[in-house]
Amino acid sequence: MGIEVSHAKGSYIYDIKNKPYLDFIAGVSACSLGHSNPYLINSINKQIKKYMHVMVYGEFILNPSIKLCKLISNLLPKNLNSTYLTNSGTEAVEGAIKLARRYTNRKEIIGCEEAYHGSTMGALSFMGLKDRRKPFEPLIPKVKFIKYNCEKDINNITSKTAAVILETIQGGAGFITPTNNYLKKIKERCKKVGALLILDEIQTGIGRTGKTFGFENYNCTPDIIVYGKGLGGGLPIGAFTANKRVMDCLHKKPIMGHISTFGGNPVISACAYSTLKKITSSKIMQNCIKKEKLIRSLLVHPEIKEVRGKGLMLCIILNTSKKANKVILKAKENGLLLFWLLINKKAIRITPPLTITNKEIRKGCNIILDILNNKI
Repeated sequence: MGIEVSHAKGSYIYDIKNKPYLDFIAGVSACSLGHSNPYLINSINKQIKKYMHVMVYGEFILNPSIKLCKLISNLLPKNLNSTYLTNSGTEAVEGAIKLARRYTNRKEIIGCEEAYHGSTMGALSFMGLKDRRKPFEPLIPKVKFIKYNCEKDINNITSKTAAVILETIQGGAGFITPTNNYLKKIKERCKKVGALLILDEIQTGIGRTGKTFGFENYNCTPDIIVYGKGLGGGLPIGAFTANKRVMDCLHKKPIMGHISTFGGNPVISACAYSTLKKITSSKIMQNCIKKEKLIRSLLVHPEIKEVRGKGLMLCIILNTSKKANKVILKAKENGLLLFWLLINKKAIRITPPLTITNKEIRKGCNIILDILNNKI
């Protein structure tokens, strides 16, 4: 988008000419509490004064990481009680896949068409578009794909399957939500054949859908949950959580089956703890649902075919990719930051900070409508 950033505060990013841009992207769902949040900065500064990186993850006892993992455990169902912190969401996907294979002693992994789980070689193996995988092949073998929300494909999950990995809400494909108890049916099938269900909550997690984790909306608890983005409040982090009985597989045959230098970094953990605590101990999540309703009530226009998603993980679907591209670029000219989705080119991302005000929402939506009406 070519903006040279000078500074950012609240729901705004400023360029070097001090032009403000209302941020409807939030670093692609990462800056949950807005930019330069003083509460988070205070947490970061406090920890920096004590210590930063001191040792590879797991060798020393780091209180910020322990506090964060305890809080995560308290917020999740009881069977999800052991967390491994990573540097990014895609690294958490890698760890979750390794864990599933190790625990089940099976090789086959099933992903979804039009899915996106990251760009490392492992995570790319579950990228649901062949033309994006092909230039980097060979990738992980024994990977199969099913169609999201397609119930007949559920039977493709068999006793050979180690794990099924799904996004709780498909992101790059156009913020597609599960229908007709789809996730619950996948979980039941996994349980029947002895496979594990991995839910990718990298975008849907940490309050963005109005719940701490997106799966809470759909009556389905995964065996392994992967998350990141919004957890760090703007700093890089990822995590995967499972039952301790499952996670303990990474301790043996071989020992240290998953290791990381910077995973569980104390400064990032301190910021993540404050981010998660703030989101879950305030009205931020319930306000997400109210803000979703406001956005849906405002973005009504003949050119808008649909508003998809949940909470503040929303996108608008236009008739053509050309029109979507024009709106995104025109919005930037007029001080509003919108963004594309990776796969669905007719979609426009609306994932502002969870702290965005109703006044800011109205301002941004009015810019979109003015563009669609050719007023600007």
